[in-house]
Amino acid sequence: MKTKKIIKYIVSWLKEYVHKSKSNGLIIGISGGIDSSVTSFLASMTKFPTMILEMPILEKKKNLLSAKHAKFLTNKFSNVYYLKKDLSILFTSFCHIINKKIKRSSLALANVQSRLRMLTLYYYANMKNYLVIGTGNKVEDFGVGFFTKYGDGGVDLHPIADLTKSEIRLIASELNIDNEIQKAKPTDGLWEDQRSDEEQLGATYEELEWAMEMIKKKDYNFLKEKEHEILKKYQILNQKNKHKMILIPVCKIPSFLK
Repeated sequence: MKTKKIIKYIVSWLKEYVHKSKSNGLIIGISGGIDSSVTSFLASMTKFPTMILEMPILEKKKNLLSAKHAKFLTNKFSNVYYLKKDLSILFTSFCHIINKKIKRSSLALANVQSRLRMLTLYYYANMKNYLVIGTGNKVEDFGVGFFTKYGDGGVDLHPIADLTKSEIRLIASELNIDNEIQKAKPTDGLWEDQRSDEEQLGATYEELEWAMEMIKKKDYNFLKEKEHEILKKYQILNQKNKHKMILIPVCKIPSFLK
């Protein structure tokens, strides 16, 4: 993979998009994970004003990796500024309004957290005429739909959505992203037990990347039992989350009825 050229290409693509949309800059939510760290670095390289926003919700301890990455970017780039907004009160107020005890083991409430972050990003984006950048990778966005609809999936543009997790790791290394971030267990941070992405998906990103490629090739001959299991897992997730990855269906009224 031509890592340097891909980095240059994405930065150029971002700059062109900002220019054509007549926007003033970019905004991105950071989590301390490799995807948001790489994406925020690429956004910073555009030289457009770039806001990196950290939005903790009921976190028991400080996200040291997120703070470390924020300091790294603000020291390296003069166009980057960091903002941290704790959304815990907003989330607990929502739970109180709907008469729900806060159970971070609930998928519905996990998705609420993601959507509160999206609302916050778009508040600042609207105030400053910025574009909201997505941090999803290829497997998440177009393979298994591992994102919250109208949450972290609610963005203006996707700079890294054509890259697999393996490819993003290569770019992270090229950009000298903090080694702790590169080696950190991928997690969406929406659960009290801090379960990893792979625990939720039931497969590693590398396994899902392999399955995505196999589906494309339609070559299922000579697969081992474990490989069949991974392939089936991918197909189930893909079908279940298909509604997130396609355009919203529109009921087209026949002309003879109008």
